[in-house]
Amino acid sequence: MNDTICKALVCQDHVRLYLIRSTDLVQEARDRFDLYPCACAALGRTLSIGSLMGSMLKDEKEMLTISINGHGPIGSIIVDAYHDGSVRGFCSNPHVDTEFKEAGKLNVGAVVGTAGTLTVTKDLGMQENFSGTVELVSGEIGEDFAYYFTKSEQTPTAVSVGVLVDPSGNVISAGALILQVLPDATETDISICEHVIEGLKPMSTIIVEYDDVSLERLAEDLFEDAHILESKPVRFFCPCSKERMARALATLKKEDLQAMIEEDHGAQITCNFCNERYSFTEKELQEILDERL
Repeated sequence: MNDTICKALVCQDHVRLYLIRSTDLVQEARDRFDLYPCACAALGRTLSIGSLMGSMLKDEKEMLTISINGHGPIGSIIVDAYHDGSVRGFCSNPHVDTEFKEAGKLNVGAVVGTAGTLTVTKDLGMQENFSGTVELVSGEIGEDFAYYFTKSEQTPTAVSVGVLVDPSGNVISAGALILQVLPDATETDISICEHVIEGLKPMSTIIVEYDDVSLERLAEDLFEDAHILESKPVRFFCPCSKERMARALATLKKEDLQAMIEEDHGAQITCNFCNERYSFTEKELQEILDERL
C-alpha cells in the first residue's frame, strides 16, 4: 500500500484519530541522506508525526516546523510539514552510531538525548508565528510529542510511532497514530481509548500486518464506531528548485559571486532539507551577477 493518512472520529465523535502509513517517505529520507539505523528511526518518527500534524492545519498556505535537539549525538532534527501532509526534513548527524536496547531494539532516545527541547513553530499566515516548546521527556519521539500536545496545546493526546529497519538499513515499515480527546469526551470514552492504547502493538508491527489493508480498515478494527473523515496520499516533498537556489545566490555579496566565477569556475549548492544538489556554471553565475549590477 502507498503512504496514506487517515483521519477519523471515534467514541461517538468525541475523540480524534489520526493514522499514517509512512514507509515510502521514510525510505526516501533514508536514501537521500544515507541515514544509519538510529538516525533513520529518529528522523522517520519525526517525519511521520510531522505529516499528521501538517494535515491538522486549516489552510493550504499554512505550514509548521518541528525542531528537536536533545543534545545527543544525532544533533538537531528539523522537519517541515505542509497542509497536505507532505513533509521534508533532516538531522545533523545522519551517520550517528547505532545504539541498541534489549532484543536488538534501536535505542533512539540514546542518540536523540533528553537534555533539550521539542519546538513546533506554526506559520498560519498571521503577523507572528505560533511557537510552542517543551522539554524532552525521553528522546524516543512519541512520548515527547504526546507531552507537547498535552502541555503546549492543552489537548490530552496519545501518540504511537514506529520505524522498522532491516539489517541492511532499509525501511521495512513506518507509521504513526495520534489519538486526541475532545472536550466533550466522557469517562467511558477515555476508558475505551486507554484500553485500545494498552493493547496496541508497536506501530511498525501494525503497518506490516496491514500492508495490504487500508488504514480505514485499521481505524475500524481499533474502534467499532470509527467515522472516517478523510484518507489521502502523502509523500516526502521539498519545494526547492534551481530557481530558488539562484535567488539565494543573488543575495550574496558581489565579491563572493565574482570569486565563485573566477576562482571556483562554478558553484554547487545542496539543499539541507532534501540533499538535492544544484550546479551553476560560470555563465549562469555571471548572469546572476549581471542582474544585480
